[in-house]
Amino acid sequence: MAGEKKWHSLEIEEVASFLRTDLQKGLSESEVKERQRQSGPNKLPEEKPLPKLKIFLSQFKSPLVYILLLAGFVTFAVGFFNSQKSFIDSAFIFFVVLLAAVIGFLQENKTSRTLDELKRIVKHTAEVLREGNYKLVSSEEVVPGDIIVLRPGSKVPADARITERHDLKVNEMALTGEWLSAHKKPEVISDKTPLADRDNMVYMGTVVEGGKGKAVVVATGLKTEIGRVAEMLKEVEEEQTPYQRRLAKFARLLGGIILFLALLIFVLGVWHNQEPVEMFLVAVAMAVAAIPEGLPAAVTLVFTFGMREILKRKGLVRKLIAAETLGSTSVIAADKTATLTAGKMEIAEISAAQEDHFLALKIAAFCSEAFVENIDHPMEKWQVRGRPTDRALLLGAVQGGLNIKELLEQEPKIDEIPFEPAYKYSAALHDLDNKERAIYLMGAPEVVFAKAKIKARDLSELKNREQELTSKGYRVVALAYKKVSKELSQIADSDLKALTFVGFVALHDPIRPRAQEAIETCRRAGMTPIIVTGDHRLTAKAVAEKVGFKVSDENILEGKDLEQLSDEEFKKVFKNIQIYARVTPEQKLRIIDAWQGSGEVVAMTGDGVNDAPALKKANIGVALGSGTEVAKEAADLILLSDDFEIIVVAVEEGRRIIDNIRKIITYLLTGGFTEVMLIGAAIIFRLPLPVLAGQILWKNLIESTPAAMALTFEPKEKGIMARKPEPLHLPLLTKRMKVMIFVIGLLTDLLLFAVFWWMYNSPNYGPAKIDLIRSVMFAGLAVDSFLFIFSFRNLRLNIWQYNPFSNMVLNVVVLTAFLALLAAIYLPPFQALLRTAPFGFFEWSILLAYALVDIILIEIAKWYYRQKNA
Repeated sequence: MAGEKKWHSLEIEEVASFLRTDLQKGLSESEVKERQRQSGPNKLPEEKPLPKLKIFLSQFKSPLVYILLLAGFVTFAVGFFNSQKSFIDSAFIFFVVLLAAVIGFLQENKTSRTLDELKRIVKHTAEVLREGNYKLVSSEEVVPGDIIVLRPGSKVPADARITERHDLKVNEMALTGEWLSAHKKPEVISDKTPLADRDNMVYMGTVVEGGKGKAVVVATGLKTEIGRVAEMLKEVEEEQTPYQRRLAKFARLLGGIILFLALLIFVLGVWHNQEPVEMFLVAVAMAVAAIPEGLPAAVTLVFTFGMREILKRKGLVRKLIAAETLGSTSVIAADKTATLTAGKMEIAEISAAQEDHFLALKIAAFCSEAFVENIDHPMEKWQVRGRPTDRALLLGAVQGGLNIKELLEQEPKIDEIPFEPAYKYSAALHDLDNKERAIYLMGAPEVVFAKAKIKARDLSELKNREQELTSKGYRVVALAYKKVSKELSQIADSDLKALTFVGFVALHDPIRPRAQEAIETCRRAGMTPIIVTGDHRLTAKAVAEKVGFKVSDENILEGKDLEQLSDEEFKKVFKNIQIYARVTPEQKLRIIDAWQGSGEVVAMTGDGVNDAPALKKANIGVALGSGTEVAKEAADLILLSDDFEIIVVAVEEGRRIIDNIRKIITYLLTGGFTEVMLIGAAIIFRLPLPVLAGQILWKNLIESTPAAMALTFEPKEKGIMARKPEPLHLPLLTKRMKVMIFVIGLLTDLLLFAVFWWMYNSPNYGPAKIDLIRSVMFAGLAVDSFLFIFSFRNLRLNIWQYNPFSNMVLNVVVLTAFLALLAAIYLPPFQALLRTAPFGFFEWSILLAYALVDIILIEIAKWYYRQKNA
């Protein structure tokens, strides 16, 4: 339908005629459905997910898998020339590789589906005019001929020709690469004008940065300019978090060390007359078991599961890096409106002369940017769209007896200045009759005072009245108007002077039921909550006191006073400030800078287009679900229900994520270290191998990966929000972890090696029963890991201080693994495969005692660090 027409060179009427649309009423719903059928959904082709087969095959692209496959082929070749037994060994190696690939595939596929689910949560919307009514629809439903409304912070849903504008500025960097905003206008321009200079057009994917406008859609989907270069819109791959990068680097370093040790063990084993093929397989198996190859994947799984848990509580984490940073958050800077308050504003009081009440409500309605989608329906079924303040003003005017539809017919809107945080007012120009028009103004009281003609004595009384209202916790807007000549068709700031002051409208926004509890939780968790708002100081103070802040005047700083402070002066006082009132979005950057400069991790809330820089600057940018598209794009966390409590929940989940990652690292490294030390000690003392290659691979298969995955389901620890925030750049291994992995690991390894030494030299066992001795060692490694994982479920509390069996997934995994171990030792087919031999109660009691000693040592270490940090 859009064709290849040069829309920028056509008059608006020609565009409307060609697209068969009404510029005043928009399309009918039946016509929209027909055009949707013809042109399809307004979206670009999405990048196809990787086929499941490709995900499965990618599991074989690991250096360790290559080593295992090489080992399998070498063993097969040896078996071809020597014994049938090597055929069994090679078959088992290939089976392990296949099973590891299946586990990796299931894990990666689940992670991928979780991330896709998170990406689909945020839906872009568009404001359209249809059948004379404004309504909010999914951007995918927009069709050619639709009249779209452009407001600050909204994304342009399709290519469109400007029909109306008021100081409309659009950032087109996504399309043209130009970072400066383009000022838009409806006038016709030359058909030879290049794309970047077509100021009467807006394009899909660009962002409205200021002003307001309307446009008629000329192209959707692949027919848009950006659709023609759709490659530009391919999503950037999810960035790894700093912790993940350090972990990957550590895993590579550890892998290099382990491979060197494996090579050394192979050489020493052959030198000590061990069978070369067996030593080769042991070296390979030990390397595979000791290198925590599954660690990065397990950590990613912890992050994605954590993000999903936050989503269940109405918080959308947009980036993995944010999931890591959340746990370190130490300062939460929140706007009170809609986060601490319910965001359900209503008019509490009109402070104006009795005869001006109707006029006050009319000004509030005309200057409000809210709109009713289905104005012809009964009021209780209305869908009112817009910012909370605007919605409250519009509904309050209707409840006060105004018929908005009739009023607009009597006084049609000619022009308007939409609200901007920078100038804190909105204005509208309406027709009165054949001779006059009226300018209506609504905004912050101090702004309206400056633009109205008010005597000094009256001004003092008005300021006192404003203070009375704000001290009750009300948000207060002031109203004014003036009549102008018919010649004025467009209003500018210069027209807003010598207005007649009408009065105040006081709005009330109830406190969220659990806001005070959430603030108290923040403080218990060692975090500092502060309020950063554009509201009056007394309004902010009243709300703060209701949610548990204890503030005096010295704890409140207004934007105008902040402006007067130098950076050095501000650094001396900022930690004493709990409330920042009447601040601009630019001043939020100074507040963030000051806290970050003192080493704090800052979460900052915002909802407007001008908040985007502050959201990006903060360690965690938090956008309101009701906020602008620009704010959401800049944010790390989106509060889908605007509730402050979600931030606290997200921080709690962030701490759980880091806790579980540390448990997984400790668990996997302990197991790998144990095997290396046991085999290394046997070779140094010229003893036979304590465990064989197949046994190591079996133990790794039934113990390490499944149990590590089970730890991703660990619930939050008791008292998790009673701890202080940790530093942002977390150490990969804490001192506590190092002690548990290396010190305690070494002690228990020596103990297990002592059991091996005793059994090998005992007349009751000896070299003749080497298969039985190896089976005991094999079982000892497995049983130890089955038991100490319950100690690693909490690295802070002793095992008697929590329920070690509350993770049902882990319980099932351990039970299944234990049954698999029994099968490996007592079932003949597995005995032949793994060269195991059955043993009795006495040997099991030795292994149980060994595992209990390990747990006791771990618990002593935990107790020591708990006492040390008490």
